[in-house]
Amino acid sequence: MSTPLPILKEQIENYLSKSLAADVDQATLRDAMNYSLMAGGKRLRPALTLATIEMLGGTLNDDLLRAASALELLHTYSLIHDDLPAMDNDDLRRGKPTNHCKFGAGMATLAGDGLLTMAFQWVADNHLPANIRSQLTLELAKAAGPSGMVAGQARDIEGEHQHLTLNQLRYLHRQKTGELIRYAVLAGGIMMDQSAEIKQELAAFGENYGLAFQIYDDLMDVLSTTEEMGKAVHKDADEQKNTYPGLLGVDGAKEQLQIALAAAGQNQKNLEKLTGKSFAGYDDFLAYFK
Repeated sequence: MSTPLPILKEQIENYLSKSLAADVDQATLRDAMNYSLMAGGKRLRPALTLATIEMLGGTLNDDLLRAASALELLHTYSLIHDDLPAMDNDDLRRGKPTNHCKFGAGMATLAGDGLLTMAFQWVADNHLPANIRSQLTLELAKAAGPSGMVAGQARDIEGEHQHLTLNQLRYLHRQKTGELIRYAVLAGGIMMDQSAEIKQELAAFGENYGLAFQIYDDLMDVLSTTEEMGKAVHKDADEQKNTYPGLLGVDGAKEQLQIALAAAGQNQKNLEKLTGKSFAGYDDFLAYFK
């Protein structure tokens, strides 16, 4: 049986809080990195990795926690850079001033740089087998880099004030948001040294879950409040960004959300058939959208 999501989150929080300082030797940089890393958040991505490991029969230890938590470092870097004046110019993240509002744009940029590079340090600097570390490094680089998240961000910038088709929007969000979530699930299969077929199905679950996550986030920008979200809302429409509600309306976006969740549910069933194990641990993650 997999560990409940709140306990996984607590384990990740504890690992992050005790481990960051050991790898940063400049006080202000450390404070800036720690400020955003420990500002809260769902810890969804590393929790997906850890839950996948457990559902595949693994037992969590410090090496697995380190490699999984590396993804939270990378995710936090992306948020810091996304908030910068040259990007979205946001002043609120998780209910607190954004990093550049607290430390200045230069130090915030360096804090993001530090978290990005330290993510790869944590993937490499553990006692997992060398072939596992190599696979994780390659897949994380592809998910985060110029054919993954960074490309999605570039498409997002270029897409402002343009009217994208549904397929174009889906591709943008698959890169911008979905690639890291796909990696999060796939990483659990890599760490457990699963077959190519199982890893492919894990990646497919991550892709569909990541798409659902982005559609839901788009909907919350329309339907939620700043207090509930911990960040500014209604910005997507104001900045003429391409979103699912903007393209399809709220009802159309909700329909696409259900399609993505149904596809993820089918991947979950496929994994149970392939492995002979229960993947009920994903139910906690799918409940996020209810």
